[in-house]
Amino acid sequence: MNFFSDIEFAQKFFLFFLLLIPLLVLWYWLQSGRKLYPEIKVSDISGFNGYHGTFKRYLQHVLFGIKMLALALLIIALARPQSSSSRQDVNVEGIDLVMALDISGSMLAEDFKPKNRLEVAKSVGIDFVNGRPDDRIGLVVFSGESFTQCPLTTDHDVLVDLFKAVKTGMIDDGTAIGDGLATAVNRLRNSAAISKVIILLTDGVNNMGLIDPITAAQIAAHFNIRVYTIGVGSEGPVPYPFKTNFGVQYQKVEIPMDEELLKKIAQITKGQYFRATNKNKLEDIYKEINELEKTKIDVTEFKRKKEEFLPFVLAAFVLFVIQFLTENLYLRTLP
Repeated sequence: MNFFSDIEFAQKFFLFFLLLIPLLVLWYWLQSGRKLYPEIKVSDISGFNGYHGTFKRYLQHVLFGIKMLALALLIIALARPQSSSSRQDVNVEGIDLVMALDISGSMLAEDFKPKNRLEVAKSVGIDFVNGRPDDRIGLVVFSGESFTQCPLTTDHDVLVDLFKAVKTGMIDDGTAIGDGLATAVNRLRNSAAISKVIILLTDGVNNMGLIDPITAAQIAAHFNIRVYTIGVGSEGPVPYPFKTNFGVQYQKVEIPMDEELLKKIAQITKGQYFRATNKNKLEDIYKEINELEKTKIDVTEFKRKKEEFLPFVLAAFVLFVIQFLTENLYLRTLP
């Protein structure tokens, strides 16, 4: 910490007296040739040719400079320089959040560029994670069944690596929205966080699983867990890759989505439903959720001021003593 960068002055108006210093220097320069030395009338000055003065003559100028510096230090001391030290107590009230991601085969539809729905959902989800460093975040994946890909953690590097490893085919195909939501609720039910949130992203219709999605939503509401549901997919038939003996072939297919179910889940849990028809819309949705679920940070700042005039006074005193002793002991002797 730089000492001078932290200095403040309690009585700044005294600093205006520093303007007297250059005026005194100017006065000294104008008067130095007439008053500092005695005058002698002589008839011939040839004997003084080549005389440039003695050391004592130059020392008198140095002593005047010392006197001006001491005066400047006293003026600064009168302005009451103060240093301030501060301390901050930061209280972070984080949010516990679980992202429930649909990894069923329909997420391979390529209506989301640059690749497909799943890859775009992963990319945008990772950006969302990186933008919330103070929260514990977990990841649940589901298709025909569900499991926890990453429990609640603040180690977002690990979470991002596990996010990147997600792919279709990890578990049996299908869309078990109820099981995915229930698994996410199970991760949050014992959380002590003030705010508990699930972001459930899917592109389909619940057609598998042991738990009804509405029942899972009611359980979430019981534990004060808010659920934001996101339906991904553009309107109408979308390009979908099929593996054939002649390589990957694309066909336009309809992928139904149960928007009413997603709206009902959000309503029961006091969350919101969003529809993403492309990557930009999905990014906007995550930005909106990010604003809705802001992490609370309380900052308490303590400041203490310390008077710093004493070093300036002592320095000025030492300079005055040097100037006085030199002038009255050394300069009084003949050169």
